[in-house]
Amino acid sequence: MIFAALMHTYVRTLQKVATRYAPSRVLSFDIVHVFKTLQLINDKGHVSRENLCKELELGEGTVRTLIRHLKMHGMIESSNAGTKMTKKGSSLLSDLLSSLPSETRISKCKITLGKHNYAILIKDMSYAVKSGIEQRDAAVKIGASGATTLLFKDNRFLIPQTNYNALKGDEELAKQLIQELQPHEEDVIIIGTDDSSRKRAEFAAKNAALITVLSHEKH
Repeated sequence: MIFAALMHTYVRTLQKVATRYAPSRVLSFDIVHVFKTLQLINDKGHVSRENLCKELELGEGTVRTLIRHLKMHGMIESSNAGTKMTKKGSSLLSDLLSSLPSETRISKCKITLGKHNYAILIKDMSYAVKSGIEQRDAAVKIGASGATTLLFKDNRFLIPQTNYNALKGDEELAKQLIQELQPHEEDVIIIGTDDSSRKRAEFAAKNAALITVLSHEKH
């Protein structure tokens, strides 16, 4: 529970970055864009605004505001080479990734709605999931088709609040998720889905995962 409380605090920090400062306009980015920005900078070392616009599918003005907010919170800094992470930002992302350690793109499957699908794992937080509707709503909020939530128990992928193995008869997908996500008992797998955009499926999974961590104290 202590670990989960720390994760909640870290996601709350992302939420603060995605909060507007009066009398500024309503923001066009959310916590998932903050998280993805930190991932991109961490992976590449430096990232240009142009690249962020492309990867986040956000306008130049929105990305400029996002960068400004991250700087205000001491997570990134800019140079002629582009935007890079500070020690504070790197530490925050590292801690978040200890709770969200693996993710992968998957093919169209029977348990999701859309053509494009993306899975992410949340460690040891099955207790934070009720019916899975909250995760679906978090995916829809960012414009995706939805999200499917699975709980890993007894080496099976269960629908929340049931003992039903959602991947029974789909051994290939079960094998892929085990190999690429490496789930353990009581882990959560969220699959974001969208018909038209691979990136939106990814953002759906990540937004749903972050909302799950953020809301765990309610359960």
